[in-house]
Amino acid sequence: MQKIFKIRSATVDDAERLLEIYSYYVEKTAISFEIKIPTLANFRARISKTLKKFPYLVAERGEKIIGYAYAHEFVGRDAYKFSAELTIYLDKDELHQGAGRKLYEELEKILRDIGIKNLYACIGWLTVEDEFLNQNSANFHRHLGFKIVGKFSKCGYKFNRWYDMIWMEKIIGEHE
Repeated sequence: MQKIFKIRSATVDDAERLLEIYSYYVEKTAISFEIKIPTLANFRARISKTLKKFPYLVAERGEKIIGYAYAHEFVGRDAYKFSAELTIYLDKDELHQGAGRKLYEELEKILRDIGIKNLYACIGWLTVEDEFLNQNSANFHRHLGFKIVGKFSKCGYKFNRWYDMIWMEKIIGEHE
């Protein structure tokens, strides 16, 4: 598989392909705790809202979008304005090809430039992996310098079973 891809800003016109990628994670995994696939209109609105304040990036190979990542408000209170939560989804056939790393590196650069100091990721977690959830996301974030800072036990219920959730953090700026 060719590993050459480019990173660009997403637009609402990308919503259909991004939703196609995301739908797999909603239907087949506990990586997303959403139960129902959002409508295309809802997904467009999510992208539009994010782009008003934060970067939303896509990775493309040729003309095909193979993944996306974005930042959004952490908690949504003014005191958290120097923090952002990150989200990333790759086409299920594009894992471990380098696109995720490139998306996060570009996202981190943009966020640092706009004054963000702390990055957070909310990740589904099981100590023992099952057919719906593995530790790939936590391992990906750990590899990029994130550390586990909290765990919520049995807070997500999907596929007739309980899942934990962990928060991971990476500090990217000085706290003067």
